[in-house]
Amino acid sequence: MTSDSHSSEHTPKFDIEYYTESASLSEREKKIIESRIHKLARGHRDISGASVALECVSGANKRAEYKARLVVYCKPANVAASRTHDAVYSAVTDALDAVERQIRDQRERMRDRHRTHRTVHP
Repeated sequence: MTSDSHSSEHTPKFDIEYYTESASLSEREKKIIESRIHKLARGHRDISGASVALECVSGANKRAEYKARLVVYCKPANVAASRTHDAVYSAVTDALDAVERQIRDQRERMRDRHRTHRTVHP
């Protein structure tokens, strides 16, 4: 699915792909996920796309459990998280929370590296 709902010049446009296996998200849920990913990209040029993979991982005799794997294609390194939950959307939002933290940490490490580099090498 392509998401171009944000036309701001400071928000890069990129695709968010969905792969579903015995689990699905509503259009409203997809819009919320896409909004969060685009918000994370706003003002930055490090994100070029994302994918969301969903599958039901519970056995036949167990209560349904869903696994969400979210990958954000990002420089200098892609960021991924997987989460399992009894609700599809909760699994995705938990994975998204983890990815957001990782990307913010990655950006902070890059800023620190650039600050250190400028201080050490005038």
